[in-house]
Parts: sequence; C-alpha cells; structure tokens
Amino acid sequence: MKELKDILYRVSLKGINGSTAMPVHGISFDSRRVQQGFVFVAVVGTAFDGHAFIPQAIEAGATAVVCQQMPNNLQANITYVQVENSAKALGYIAANFHDNPSTKLKLVGITGTNGKTTTATLLYRLFMGLGYATGLLSTVVNYVNGTEVAATHTTPDPLQLNALLDQMVQAGCTHVFMEVSSHALVQERVAGITFAGGVFTNISHDHLDYHGTFDAYIKAKKRLFDMLPSSAFALINTDDKRGKIMMQNTLANVQSFALRTVANFKAKVLSNTLQGLELDIDGHNMWCKLVGEFNAYNLLAAYGTAILLQQNEAEVLTVLSEVRPAPGRMQQVFANEQSPTAPGQQAITALVDYAHTPDALENVLTTIAAFRTGNEQLITVVGCGGDRDREKRPKMAAIAVKYSDKVVFTADNPRSEDPNDIIKDMQEGVSATHYKKTLVVPDRQEAIKTACTLAA
Repeated sequence: MKELKDILYRVSLKGINGSTAMPVHGISFDSRRVQQGFVFVAVVGTAFDGHAFIPQAIEAGATAVVCQQMPNNLQANITYVQVENSAKALGYIAANFHDNPSTKLKLVGITGTNGKTTTATLLYRLFMGLGYATGLLSTVVNYVNGTEVAATHTTPDPLQLNALLDQMVQAGCTHVFMEVSSHALVQERVAGITFAGGVFTNISHDHLDYHGTFDAYIKAKKRLFDMLPSSAFALINTDDKRGKIMMQNTLANVQSFALRTVANFKAKVLSNTLQGLELDIDGHNMWCKLVGEFNAYNLLAAYGTAILLQQNEAEVLTVLSEVRPAPGRMQQVFANEQSPTAPGQQAITALVDYAHTPDALENVLTTIAAFRTGNEQLITVVGCGGDRDREKRPKMAAIAVKYSDKVVFTADNPRSEDPNDIIKDMQEGVSATHYKKTLVVPDRQEAIKTACTLAA
C-alpha cells in the first residue's frame, strides 16, 4: 500500500502540517465518496469550492487533506498538505496512486472543435485491426481492448482517467487514443499524464459560455501541445490557420497534415459520394466508407498518427479502408435496409450526425448538398444544447435553413434550460424569407417522427 509521501511526487507543495508516512486507502475530491483512510483533495470547481467540504470529508474518515488554503482550525491526527493548485495536484496524485499508467502506454491525445471522436475511434479501430491491444477514451464510449466501458465525459476526471489507464495496462494494452477537451485542459484533468503524441484537428466557434473569449478557447487547446515532452510528436492540421499557434513553444516533434497546404502528410479527395471517399494519400490510392471532405481530414490525421507511431504505410491504408465511421458521425439509416432503392419506392436516407457547432453543421449540410441531383428534399432536424454557448444558436439555425428545404427545430439536451427558450434563440437567426420552411417541435422524438412524415 502506498503512503502519502509516495503520491505527492511532482506535486508543487507550499506546506505540510502532519506526517506523510501514513497509508493511503483511496483518494476523492467529493466529500460524499470519502471512506476511512482516504486523502481528500479540496478542488476549487466552477460550481463548488471543495474547501467548504473539508469538515465533512474528515468526518467521513479522511486522514489527510490536500488544499490550496489551509483551514483556520487544524484537527489533530489529520495531515494537511497545502499546494499551489489543488486541481493540478489531484492529477499528479491520481497518476502516482496508480503507478503512472500513462508512462507504460503509447498514449495519444486528440484535441480540436470537431473530429476528435471520429479520429480517436478511427485510430482505435485501426490499431485493433493491426493486431495491437488498444484502448479508447471518447465522448461516445470507452474501450479497454475490445471491452466497452461507459463514458460520462469527453475526458474523465483524473481519478477515473488514471484508473481506466491502469485498467488498460493490466489488460495488456500498448496503445491508447483519447479525446482531450478544452474543459479538461483548463480544469487540469490531464495533469500528470504523459502523452506520446498530440493531434490538433481544427478549431471553430464553441464553448464560449465557458471560456469567455475565442482567444481563451484557443489557448485552452494549446495547453495539450505545451505539455508534450520532447520525446512526443505534435501532429497539426495546417489547413486551419490556428494550427501554427498550436506549434508555438512545444517541445514535441512537430508534423503536419493537410489537403490544401504543404504538409508532411498530404491527401487529395478523388471522389466523394454517399457510398464513401476515394483519396490519394501520399501517393497511395484508397477508398473508405466515411463520407465528406471533413472526414478526409480525420482519415489523414489517423494515417499520420499511425505512421508517427512507426506503422507500415500499406498495412495502415489497407485497414483504414475497412474501418466504419463512429456511431452518430454521418451514420446512414435507410428506409428499407435491404433495398434502399426498391422498385416503385423513392429512396429515403437518414443521416445522423453529432454536429453541435456552426462549422460542423455547415460541413455536414454542404457535404449532403454536393450529393444532391436536384430532385430530393433535404429535411433537417436540429437543436442546440442548454446551459451552453448561446451565441452559436442563431448561427446554427441560419445554416440549417440556408441548406435545407425544411427544418424542424427541437430540443437537444436542454439541461436546466427551457427547450422553448433555446429554440427562440435559434429562431433569431432565421430570416423572414426562410421562416416558412421551419417547424417547431420541442419533443425530440416527435420532431424526428415529424421529419419522417414530411419525407413521405
């Protein structure tokens, strides 16, 4: 069993009151989950300050407290450890408690506004296909070498993250691919983690409700590359003008990928249909089941990452050509699964996509627009999340009506907000000329039924 002094390695300490030669039975930053012999870490969060719950944690059995501010009344037989940043300390403590599992894996972090889930999932399926025991940490689901583990956040908290990475080490995983959100980087959820590489997909309008400004959002993403060691690689999409910012001051080996500019890894879209993409990647022709130019970037990012992880080009392209898209990412559902173009029946194709930013929604709808011959209707069901960036709501609605024949506005995870208020914010982006093509159906299930009925 580890002692308190063992798990404080690399933590920036300001002071200690008490002994650090005590056994640690567990760690928690939630006073309700503290048990006898636990270390309680008082984290200053966005909604609550953990320092207010130190007495409850001690009452529940905590024998040590890690905090930024020492309490006024120090209890006997309790060790108090004062640190510079308790959120950052939690990361290092969690990593130390689990024997720093990230150092035993080739862990690659993927960050950006769009494409994180698809790129991480492509890499997971690619490396599984190449024969490696592989882990995935994503918004949709986590996998430990083929075994599914439920996902609650894009990037788990430090305790969950290190426990999962340890589980992957025990399962024999050699490679792990994880999404790294801007929230996680600001909240120090990946503090203490050692990355073998970092990938930047792109950046556009998102999460300004949390970060305040677009500049702060960009700087949040950059944190991943700032923390990379010299032994790691940084793979950057240089078609995105903010890609150069990610490269600044990183110690990592910087590599680039692009469709339009000079880069280490280049691709050209040869064919883009509802059946898939045909690409020229570094002079090699390949076809895959993913749809849309934005997925060409995701494929290229996965390819570049694999090559930087010392994989064979031909083998990588062969496996990638068979990889399926991630669930909910341009996922196709046909009205007649056996024969989408049955005689006498007009084909109806549903495309399900997670697009939750103006940029992502426009990518999806312009991709669909390119497939249309002029005879089809495009019916879009769209909503915006509650308790999130309000600025993007009218922008997403404007994009939806611009490219669609009919649009159904509905709820999308309203959280604590009234779905009708969210929809009103969206409607502000609809001009008078487009208003007649919109419907409001707040119940999401009913909205989808309505769209299916409109599709006749």
